[in-house]
Amino acid sequence: MKFCRECNNILYPKEDRDKRTLFFACRNCEHQEVSDNNCVYRNEVHHTAGERTQVLQDVASDPTLPRTKTVRCALCGHGEAVFFQATARGEEGMTLFFVCCSPDCGHRWRE
Repeated sequence: MKFCRECNNILYPKEDRDKRTLFFACRNCEHQEVSDNNCVYRNEVHHTAGERTQVLQDVASDPTLPRTKTVRCALCGHGEAVFFQATARGEEGMTLFFVCCSPDCGHRWRE
């Protein structure tokens, strides 16, 4: 990974098709530098199901989300949950999601 000498932001690969050269350019300022290597690598990150689940469990500790004490977790019986609206896979419209606030549970469900 290369960084801009002017503003310390990431330099992104660009090509000059006319001159057939590869260079790195800053998206924030006009700094550019010619690449010393013509290889550009692409890193694709594939998350496991457990990593995606962890993101939802962390939602329970988010202080910006609304909380309710009118629902009870079907898994542990805890009486508090955070809730938010999002689109569900394969469905149109918004769905109301709940996540149990018990630190030992993290169960999620929707209505």
